[in-house]
Amino acid sequence: MSISLPTASEGLGRWQPANSDIGGLRRVADGVAAFYSSPCPGGSGMSEDALAIIPLAGGSALLAVADGMGGLPGGREAAAMAIDTLISDLTASPPGPLSSRPRLLDAIEHANQRILGMGNGSATTLAVAEIGQGRVRAFHVGDSEIVVFGQRGRLRVQSVPHSPVGFAFHAGLLDESQAISHEDRHLVSNALGTRDMRIEVGSAVPLADHDTVVVCSDGLADNLTLGETIDVLRSGPLDRAFSGLIARATQRMTAPQGDEPSKPDDISVIAFRRRPGASLERRLTR
Repeated sequence: MSISLPTASEGLGRWQPANSDIGGLRRVADGVAAFYSSPCPGGSGMSEDALAIIPLAGGSALLAVADGMGGLPGGREAAAMAIDTLISDLTASPPGPLSSRPRLLDAIEHANQRILGMGNGSATTLAVAEIGQGRVRAFHVGDSEIVVFGQRGRLRVQSVPHSPVGFAFHAGLLDESQAISHEDRHLVSNALGTRDMRIEVGSAVPLADHDTVVVCSDGLADNLTLGETIDVLRSGPLDRAFSGLIARATQRMTAPQGDEPSKPDDISVIAFRRRPGASLERRLTR
């Protein structure tokens, strides 16, 4: 299996798939981002994920993924509301490069209040990577993930999922195989749409030319180990590596082999690289 990634038009975009997958490439900040989102195979056809690539003034940008909480009413609407609030609050009068931290925190708080205001118990996770000027900073609520790794596979940033299993894994109480198959993996302890919502903010980390930034919902993390994701994405043209990643995750959801992890779910992934590969650059400039 492979996916086609057309180049998206310039400007900001918010995507939420219904009945079919969506994907593309976009020049943003000082590099290129690939994105993909698809409803759960065999599901209702209406994804509860939403994602966006939001350019900001001064050459920075936000990569954002929201995953509406399954089993609660209005998860799809909560995810869309979270992303739409980021777009409206952060592009009304754009901040300067990498000066958007206070406004981003305010926007996430605003999204939380708007979701609470729906009054139906809906909730969503949210993961945002702020990129630009050779740096990346992670913000997240819930168990959607952000990772940054180098061309040789060295892990530089990994968000800690806000869940009992996520905390246990990062504390060394569970290994990766135990965590990925744990029956309580999807109990989430923090989300937008709750009165005690909290935002975890990472440090600004220097971003090398060939580092890769990944923001994803648990549709990826439940079906591929972190090592597999890094191995597939760390080198080669970004679009071809990204296509291979999505193909592998989809195969795991639809036709797993042996003891491979497998959990059919909505999947949303954004991958960014400052230098996406010479062959991709040539294709983008044709």
